[in-house]
Amino acid sequence: MNKKNPVIALITASLLGGCATTPAEGSMPVIGRAVLADAAGKGIGTAEIVDQGSSVLLRVSVAGQTPGDHGIHLHMTGKCEAPGFTTAGGHLNPGAHQHGSLNPAGPHIGDLPNVVVLSDGSGTLDTPLAGSVAVLSPTIFDGDGTAVVLHAAADDYKTDPSGNSGGRIACGVLVRNAR
Repeated sequence: MNKKNPVIALITASLLGGCATTPAEGSMPVIGRAVLADAAGKGIGTAEIVDQGSSVLLRVSVAGQTPGDHGIHLHMTGKCEAPGFTTAGGHLNPGAHQHGSLNPAGPHIGDLPNVVVLSDGSGTLDTPLAGSVAVLSPTIFDGDGTAVVLHAAADDYKTDPSGNSGGRIACGVLVRNAR
């Protein structure tokens, strides 16, 4: 303890103790990132894969979109050619499950919760992905890559193959960050 000013010593110890046990906001490493663009090539948002140690988080942020729920999925090919983004292929589904958390034969890794877009056109989604970085990296960052695709309508979480979520309105290819 600081004999000249014990209050400063106590505050410093408290702050350092807090830093040792609580990670700072934004300190979790981003292992991959995609810039989502619409059919005109305009950037409308981002998707990041964040390493949380024993788990992985997908963090999505969009702007300028129609208010309401929008399906969003991981797609099996890291290729986003407009206008329909069909080059992204189907959902990322290495286990050959059906689509959706409400489907008894689903879900698969490409299934994600809907992004809720607010009246100002912005929306965010933070959702865990099943598995650790070591488990997911070989699947997501494989030879042909992975795309993140935003859809025009809400995913119903049960209709195979895409949750009846409408057309593909934006797409981005996940790129691994240098480690």
